[in-house]
Amino acid sequence: MSPLPFDPIARAAQLWEDRIGPSTTMAAVTGVMRVQQIIQSAVDGALKPHGLTFARYEALVLLTFSRRASLPMRVMGERLQLHPTSVTNIVDRLEKDGLVKRVPHPTDRRTTLVEITDPGRRRREEATESVTAIDFGMTGLTARQVEQLTDLLTKVRRSAGDFE
Repeated sequence: MSPLPFDPIARAAQLWEDRIGPSTTMAAVTGVMRVQQIIQSAVDGALKPHGLTFARYEALVLLTFSRRASLPMRVMGERLQLHPTSVTNIVDRLEKDGLVKRVPHPTDRRTTLVEITDPGRRRREEATESVTAIDFGMTGLTARQVEQLTDLLTKVRRSAGDFE
């Protein structure tokens, strides 16, 4: 798709302003939604050669960050902020690909742990090289601007009750 000769969000904001009222928030939200599409496309493109989606990649990273390279599925869902059904689907796909395995919890028979495998570690490393090579799709900003953006988005997430 070739670039438009004008900024469609700026044009929509002007029309909104003329016909509805103040457009600042509408323009910001529309911009965030469009940037999310741009980032998602870039990250998906970087992860696709590794056979991963962003959700599966995030799960591998989370397991890598855990002290024992394993976590209960419930904890994975909490940390990834996903519904248990989504976590199950992600783990099913990763397990099918040999990137994780389910193991019994050593002290709680009701709990199953998800553990990253050596192939999962290698795939995570390779995928990380790919997404960091494209700066996760965050082009056009300085490092300081990315920090500022993160701070602003964190305020919105906190206000929405994403975390305390």
